[in-house]
Amino acid sequence: MPKVLITTGGGDCPGLNAVIRAIVKRANQTAKWEVYGSMEAFNGVLRSPKEIIRLDDEKVAGIHHKGGTILQTTNKGGPFDWPVQQEDGTWTTEDRSDEMIEYLAREGYDAVISIGGDGSQKISYELYKKGLNMIGVPKTIDNDLACTDYTFGFQTAVDIATDAVDKLVTTAESHHRLMILEVMGRGAGWIALHSAIGGGAEVCLIPEIPYDINEVMERLNERYVGGRGFAIIVIAEGAKPKDGTVVARESDEVGYKNPRLGGVAYQLSDQLKAAGFKHDIREMVLGHLQRGGTPIAYDRVLATQFGVKAMEMAINKEYGRMVSFLDHEITSVSLETATDGQNLVDPEGFMVQTAKGVGISFGD
Repeated sequence: MPKVLITTGGGDCPGLNAVIRAIVKRANQTAKWEVYGSMEAFNGVLRSPKEIIRLDDEKVAGIHHKGGTILQTTNKGGPFDWPVQQEDGTWTTEDRSDEMIEYLAREGYDAVISIGGDGSQKISYELYKKGLNMIGVPKTIDNDLACTDYTFGFQTAVDIATDAVDKLVTTAESHHRLMILEVMGRGAGWIALHSAIGGGAEVCLIPEIPYDINEVMERLNERYVGGRGFAIIVIAEGAKPKDGTVVARESDEVGYKNPRLGGVAYQLSDQLKAAGFKHDIREMVLGHLQRGGTPIAYDRVLATQFGVKAMEMAINKEYGRMVSFLDHEITSVSLETATDGQNLVDPEGFMVQTAKGVGISFGD
């Protein structure tokens, strides 16, 4: 009987469990495949003893509405950069990809379905080039993966951020305050843009459009008459001023390579005060609330479509490709194409023009 291995890598994301469930259920239809899951991405395969579990209908029953992933996840290490502690206590990494590929071949795995974002799919592509039968499923709340219009988890994150804007409006209005909401997205401004439109913010600051603090001040001043008024700014964690830099720091966690973003709301607050803004300002960093909890129906449906498609690609031996949602169709693209660039907000695109059409300022 053919076997498929599922991994979930990178940050957790609403809808991961719905993908896992859909793969298992599709595997049990016309084609009888055995489905397994590796705990914490590929770490379950690389550890000794192995942490690989059998996935069947009983194991995935009712998990589609649960957040997180029953397989757990990680954004550290991996087959190409496995952390190894040396005798002096320092850490280095080693490439264990050949060892892992040999093990999977020996155990009779016909395909691997990797559910993850940009970093995970780059690993998928490198493993495919080394001979592993890889299939990718795009996952990220940031919606920044190339070659797919949307990724599951994004709409849930937007709902959470928009709800936060709604709640901040009431306290801002009550106290005549400016409320600055910082949301996730890394180098992409999709969450900020959608929640700013949905929540009716006055200002939206995103990585793709560096801002001028004076332009931001001009829009805010329109909201205050005779010392009274209120305003909401939604700012993406990767936003930066013109001629400025992103607020980030290097992580001290072993095996974690990405810079740690966060704190841009406080930087913006300081910039506004230095520019002469006299009214009360409060900052809120929404943080990991955006990626936790129950996925909304849209993300459950999209995740289920992705899972079914991924399993059908395994059945049809369509390896080296990633599931994609393009022009309202569930299709696939090559992993090479999917990992070449990012899906970023177009400063001249219709979403930005929509926001400007209702008076939202981008500080440009």
